[in-house]
Amino acid sequence: MPVDRQRLQAHLDQLAAAPRPSGSVELDAARNYVTRELESSGWNVTRQPWDVLADPGGPLHGINLVAEHARHPLGGGPRFVVGAHLDSRPNSPGADDNISAVATLLEIARVLPLDWPDPAALALELVVFDLEENGMLGGEFHARQCLEQRTDLRGMVALEMLGYCDRRPKSQALPRSLVGLYPDVADFIAILGNQNSDILRRAFAAGMRDVPGLAVETVRLVENGNLLQASRLSDHSPFWDAGYPALMITDTSFLRNPHYHMPTDTADTLDMDFLHHVAEGCYRATLAIVRDGLPKGSSS
Repeated sequence: MPVDRQRLQAHLDQLAAAPRPSGSVELDAARNYVTRELESSGWNVTRQPWDVLADPGGPLHGINLVAEHARHPLGGGPRFVVGAHLDSRPNSPGADDNISAVATLLEIARVLPLDWPDPAALALELVVFDLEENGMLGGEFHARQCLEQRTDLRGMVALEMLGYCDRRPKSQALPRSLVGLYPDVADFIAILGNQNSDILRRAFAAGMRDVPGLAVETVRLVENGNLLQASRLSDHSPFWDAGYPALMITDTSFLRNPHYHMPTDTADTLDMDFLHHVAEGCYRATLAIVRDGLPKGSSS
């Protein structure tokens, strides 16, 4: 597999050594590390700062990292966004939430140019979101920018907690409405899309299912996930609300991981074989979508 397990582990060890809450020195150091890694893989990184009046808590300062490949600039054509949030809760090092996803994003960035078609059907934008833990504010800022700039955004994918796996019976909790429809063993990766994301969801699932041994489950939600609030807890949800096709790729978070938002969310609690397969699946799915493209409107 092109994705390197040792590199995933190295990113986890570096970035999940301490909590990274909003405004912290640790978060800024993590941004610097991610920027260096992206630039070493051939990406140009722009810091996009903004301020927001949070309720409660007063004013907050956020910084998204937005990357385009030096050989494949974004331009004004159709675009595909893959992102992951970097911040954590003040009391948690956030290895699963969300360095497992950031590490995956860094590996996608490193490996993708090796196979990147030229010209690509879609321009790829990688975004490292800030202030997700304060209410998906980084995703909201970027979605609003896409609307204001009239970006031809064909799809967005939020990578959200990718590395926790438990193969024991009854290890997977499920919302009441999904009991009996999905496995109760926590050894699969989930792909959640809303009513406007069917084509994107099928395309991403096909890429992930190309990885032998990786169990993939998909969920189609109506009304932008408002009937299942747990489905909205990442940076994809502002894109749903803005009318864009978007997905969340997740190990299902607190429905399986007992370390969610806890000091015990450390790298040693993750299943590296599982994360390696998930990261490889995200890479293959991203490459296929960049290569093959997505039509405008992905709901049919």
